[in-house]
Amino acid sequence: MIDKEKIQAGVKLLLEGIGEDIYREGLAETPERIARMYEEIYGGMYEDAAEHLSKRFHVKNNEMVIEKDIVFYSTCEHHLLPFYGKVHIGYIPSGEVVGLSKLARTVDVFAKRLQLQEQLTAQIADALMDNLSPKGVIVMIEAEHMCMTMRGIKKPGSKTVTVVTRGGFQEDEALQSRFLQMVK
Repeated sequence: MIDKEKIQAGVKLLLEGIGEDIYREGLAETPERIARMYEEIYGGMYEDAAEHLSKRFHVKNNEMVIEKDIVFYSTCEHHLLPFYGKVHIGYIPSGEVVGLSKLARTVDVFAKRLQLQEQLTAQIADALMDNLSPKGVIVMIEAEHMCMTMRGIKKPGSKTVTVVTRGGFQEDEALQSRFLQMVK
């Protein structure tokens, strides 16, 4: 689990490192606040997506299921800055579907970790393939990265788009196009 004492000590060092007075009123409780916040925003490190995807419902319809515009917030492992955006998921069931909220919970499991967007996209797709055994999965993420906005190149509004396909979506460009038309 998260070691709040280490986080607090690290935050104090960071604040001192940038020249701050860790005892001034506005910062005195910051290390504790950061430790509590990290427990929340990195809680996915201790969750298993399989738990959320275990409750399934039998269906006769094996047409595409899409959940789009799932808002997420994550942290880039390179700069420890946020990136955020929307996840769009499509899958073709093999006789079973999962509750729609479980797709959003699956996104959160992986987003609430230090991440790379490319890795996040693949982890969501793989969790769905491994746990639902669908005929195919496609995951698309559109995100804005604060490391591109606040520092470096400083290009606010630019978005990074990643797409991962598994199963039937890998082989069928028409299926991919249909999904992309539906999420736009």
